[in-house]
Amino acid sequence: MSTIITIDGPAGSGKSTVSKQLAGKLGYTFLDTGAMYRAVTWAGMRSGVDLNDTAAMTEVINSSNLDFQNSGGETLVTCRGEDISDEIRSRDVTEKVNAVAANPQMRNILVKMQRDFAARHGSIVTEGRDQGTVVFPDAMFKFFLDATLEERSIRRYKEFKAKGIDYDLDEIKKSIEKRDNSDIKRSSGPLKPADDAVRIDTSEMSVKDVVGYILNHIKSGAGRV
Repeated sequence: MSTIITIDGPAGSGKSTVSKQLAGKLGYTFLDTGAMYRAVTWAGMRSGVDLNDTAAMTEVINSSNLDFQNSGGETLVTCRGEDISDEIRSRDVTEKVNAVAANPQMRNILVKMQRDFAARHGSIVTEGRDQGTVVFPDAMFKFFLDATLEERSIRRYKEFKAKGIDYDLDEIKKSIEKRDNSDIKRSSGPLKPADDAVRIDTSEMSVKDVVGYILNHIKSGAGRV
């Protein structure tokens, strides 16, 4: 039987890194929903359409032949066969992805893409903001990660620095605050823990600690995995 594990949380909470490592330890497929939203945003920018124009963006999605695969624990994203895995992590995409994420019609299209991915790959660990509440409400295990704004900003700053991207820490903090606000208040798939999710404050926990905590919780769940 296929098992779905959802890990939701705000930007910088550690959900992507934790999800990747957890999937690796369990031998599951990792679903990076953030990469999906970024890929759609990148495709819209590449096509030169207004990201808020739902009809135009729907046409972009239908014609882009976006594909998502796991490669060595990383998400390989292609558009019409072209590898865009690095391009979707650019600063421009980061600053504009919320236009797509906040659009209810776009979210509906991406929810279907995410469910189709799960249907093709069996047992998965999926990360996002509405995985346990909207996309996979019947998932066997649900977790919600969070951390202080200060800690999340520092983590994101270090990520950018490691990629050679120059970003001011205060600017990152303001950007995360703005994104949090938008995610929490949007009408479609708002950021919030599922009622049955296990909440974890990762502020003072290492990735190894968080992964270990989740594994222990799963293994104590009547041997369902």
